[in-house]
Amino acid sequence: MKFIKSLILIVSFTTSIIINAQNLKDVTIETTKLSDHVYMLVGAGGNIGVSVSDENVFVIDDQFAPLTEKIVAAIKKLSNAPITYVANTHFHGDHSGGNENMAKLGATIIAHDNVRKRIEETPKRDGSANPVEALPVITFNDKMNLHINGEKVIIFHVDNAHTDGDSLLYFTKSNVLHTGDTYFKGWYPYIDLKSGGSVDGYIEAAKLGLMLINDETKIIPGHGKLSNKTEYKTYLEMLKDLKKIILDEINKGKTEDEVVANETLTKPFDDQGYSWNFITSEKIRRAFYNSLKK
Repeated sequence: MKFIKSLILIVSFTTSIIINAQNLKDVTIETTKLSDHVYMLVGAGGNIGVSVSDENVFVIDDQFAPLTEKIVAAIKKLSNAPITYVANTHFHGDHSGGNENMAKLGATIIAHDNVRKRIEETPKRDGSANPVEALPVITFNDKMNLHINGEKVIIFHVDNAHTDGDSLLYFTKSNVLHTGDTYFKGWYPYIDLKSGGSVDGYIEAAKLGLMLINDETKIIPGHGKLSNKTEYKTYLEMLKDLKKIILDEINKGKTEDEVVANETLTKPFDDQGYSWNFITSEKIRRAFYNSLKK
């Protein structure tokens, strides 16, 4: 997704999101058809999944509140049906910032138990509490099924991956997987350690995702372009290799500062373009060290 590197500098997902370099009013919503009724929408923030019919619209993630009007307009080009359900893959504002607006349009918000807890306990940038309309109404602790628009959508919770409230959503008929931020295609992941994320959980989330899919599956990553099984598997191997490299350093008694300063540890992955402006090679070494050291 071309906007992420130039448009959004995310200083802290848990406290604030600072939009940089371009105003949200200049963002356009791009739509890609994945099946006869499932689409991927790209704007600014987390990638959106949409399932439509003449009766219902189901949305996965809703980006930033100022973009709701544009997102709804893009959806209206696909169906005039009401937005009945919105699922949050996790609590970060670039994925759940439009919750209040969507709820006021009549949508029911679905998410893992910890997503509701995080949104409820995390203040907005002005220090005020999130309104009750922003909170998920239906929550679950493991997995749930949503039967909508002619197919079953399985929603799986993955423990302590990107955060402590992540979900993968699999469209069983359309063969589409939405990973949320447990997959940043082509980039080092943001593992939010302060919000329950962990390296081991992130790796296990990718393993689960790969168990659900086949070679024809279309994958909507949390950020980045539409993906597939081969790319997803390559991403998992990168994570596993990086874990081994950092663990070896920890077992040698290396300190955090020594690991962070050693650019050779991540150079093979840096050369493939995984480093980006928010999660640089230095930051990924620090995140892996702090997570694995525990």
